[in-house]
Amino acid sequence: MSGHMSTSHSAFYENILQESLKGNVVLKNSSSVSGGCINNAVKLVTNHGEYFLKWNKDISEDMFEKEAKGLALLHDARELRIPGVVSFGEIDHKKYILQEYIGSAATKNDFWDDFGSCLANLHKNHVTENYGLDHQNYIGSLPQINNFKSSWIDFFIENRLEYQLQLAYKNGLVDKKFTARYQAFYKLLPELLPENPPSLLHGDLWSGNFMTGPDGKVCLIDPAVYYGNREIEIAFTRMFGGFDSLFYEAYHEAYPLEPGFERRIDIYNMYPSMVHVNLFGTSYLSGVESVLRRFL
Repeated sequence: MSGHMSTSHSAFYENILQESLKGNVVLKNSSSVSGGCINNAVKLVTNHGEYFLKWNKDISEDMFEKEAKGLALLHDARELRIPGVVSFGEIDHKKYILQEYIGSAATKNDFWDDFGSCLANLHKNHVTENYGLDHQNYIGSLPQINNFKSSWIDFFIENRLEYQLQLAYKNGLVDKKFTARYQAFYKLLPELLPENPPSLLHGDLWSGNFMTGPDGKVCLIDPAVYYGNREIEIAFTRMFGGFDSLFYEAYHEAYPLEPGFERRIDIYNMYPSMVHVNLFGTSYLSGVESVLRRFL
C-alpha cells in the first residue's frame, strides 16, 4: 500500500498528528514501511514535513513510553544520530509513538569506522557508578529488568540471566535439569568476566536496529537502554553474523577492550539467546547449551 493513503487508518493518523503537533496539520500521504516484527510502521507525509509512526493495539501499556525514554537518553549523549520523538500516547485503544522521519541514503565510505568510534564515545558515558537504570524497559516485547546493582556480575546474573531463565522455566521451555546446570554456571562468572565501569548502552544492538541516515552515517533505532558493561554490547553485535571488521577496529582503537574478549562473547550472548528462546522457541537454546558444555 505504499504511495497512497490507507483510508482505513487515515482518521487515526490525523488524530495523532492533530494531538501531537497542535496546528493545522494536513495528512497528504501515508505508506507502510518496514519497522520491526512487532509493530505497524507508517511514514506520514504532511504539510509540516514527514514523520515516522509506530502503533500497536496489543503491546504493554508503557512500551512506547520506555522506548521514548531510551531514545532521549541516547539522543542527549550527542554521539550518534537518534530519531527525535515527537510524542507517544494512546488514541482509539491503539498505542503509538510518533518520531521524526529519517530518510535512508547510501552508506559513506567511512561508515563503519565512524560507527565504531561513535559507539566507543557513547560507551565513555559513565554517569552512574551502578549498573542498571532508574526504570525497567523492554527488549523486544519482553520486560527488561534494570534494578541497580553495584556489581556487574550480580547485575548480569539477577537482571539478565536469571530473569530470562525463570520466564523460560515458567513457560515450559526448559526443564529442571537445564535450570540446575545454568544456575551452576553463575558461580564461575566472577572468574570469567571483568567489572568494567557502567557505560550507556543501546542494549539491543544488532543489524536490524540501525540504519543509514540521509547523511550516509549510522542512525540507531529501537533501543533497550541501560548502563552496563560495554562488552555485552559489542558481543551482541556479533550475534547474527556480526558487523564489518572496520567497525571493531575503529571501536577498539577509540576504546580498547580488555584482552580475552573473544572468549567472553558467547557468555554475554547467553542473554540475547535466552530472550530469543522466550520470544521464538527452543531452537535458540543450542548457543546457551554450548557455553554450559564449555565451562561446566
